[in-house]
Amino acid sequence: MTTSQPVVIVGAGIAGLTAALSFARKGISAEIFERTSVLSETGAGLQLSPNATRLLTKLGLLPQLENLWREPQAVTLVSGSSLRMIASVPSGQFARDRWGAPYGVLHRADLQKTLLDAVTANPLCRLHLGAEFDLSAHMTATKPRLVVGADGVWSTMRKRIEGAGKATFSGNVAWRFTLSEGDAPAFFDTTKVTAFLGGGSHLVVYPLQQTRSFNMVAITSGADSGESWSRSLPQETSEQRLLEAFSGWHPRIVDLLRHAVEPTVWPLYHVNDGAWHRGEEIVLIGDAAHAMMPFAAQGAAMAIEDAFELASFVADGKPLAAFADHRKSRIARVRSRGTFNRFAYHARGPVRLGRDLVLSLRRPESLAADFDWLYGYEPKD
Repeated sequence: MTTSQPVVIVGAGIAGLTAALSFARKGISAEIFERTSVLSETGAGLQLSPNATRLLTKLGLLPQLENLWREPQAVTLVSGSSLRMIASVPSGQFARDRWGAPYGVLHRADLQKTLLDAVTANPLCRLHLGAEFDLSAHMTATKPRLVVGADGVWSTMRKRIEGAGKATFSGNVAWRFTLSEGDAPAFFDTTKVTAFLGGGSHLVVYPLQQTRSFNMVAITSGADSGESWSRSLPQETSEQRLLEAFSGWHPRIVDLLRHAVEPTVWPLYHVNDGAWHRGEEIVLIGDAAHAMMPFAAQGAAMAIEDAFELASFVADGKPLAAFADHRKSRIARVRSRGTFNRFAYHARGPVRLGRDLVLSLRRPESLAADFDWLYGYEPKD
């Protein structure tokens, strides 16, 4: 049964659109306000692990996504200097069997369009593009049931919450670019997600089904370019910075970076722990609440989990404090995993040698068991 008061969602990214569909699934109508007039998802590729695809399946989106993504057969760690495989975690059918949901890689824009099409088709969801949300006007006129801040790392809604976390530059940047399958070297595998590891930097590569290309993300230390999602630098500047960051890597990778076409550089911000809600009026989800580094590849997945579980808590009449406490423990564990990966991926010298030895001695199935808590997560429904 539909409630008379809609939930207002600020932001029509992955978190906001997933929230609208999750509320609709519980019979709660949602009004989504997005200040941009056209939805164009920045970035390139996206990894959707089983904990995220399990929820997208519950929202009825799996058939559409299966036509857009690839399901890698493994996630591998490879030495950036020697190209020797360090470790491999099976995926593909193994992921479906072990964690009950697929592991897919696709373009961000394809996920956003899938969510947008579902929102547009749902009678309980209403999207307002090119519309700034005026909190004070809505609170004094027709008061919404709840305002959800899903407006990203530089959230304006977060400023409405006393004691909320702050967005801080991490000291790392992400270089993003793509490479057509035809131009890719033989050691780029269309059946795998591959993380090439090196001292102070790493490079993640995986295939994109729709464009027949490889998504490439190079994470290095770098300077803060301010509150912008991405910016392009002169080719000469990009080449110089990339080559400095990947000095000593395998010549084939260095050559690829030297000829990277139109790379964009993203400053990586994270939001430290703080309040997520104001009474029962406003709550934050996704990057607005807890933007994190990409070292665990869980940013989108955590936004999807937030959105899905928030709808369940609200539908059950639970207080926002209960939702925040429930999610914060999960986020803290994922963030901790990301911090560990950052240390391990960028290790140098004896630490790197020790890392490689320890990982090489472990069987793939044993490595997969390390992810049961993450990928096998059963949300509150």
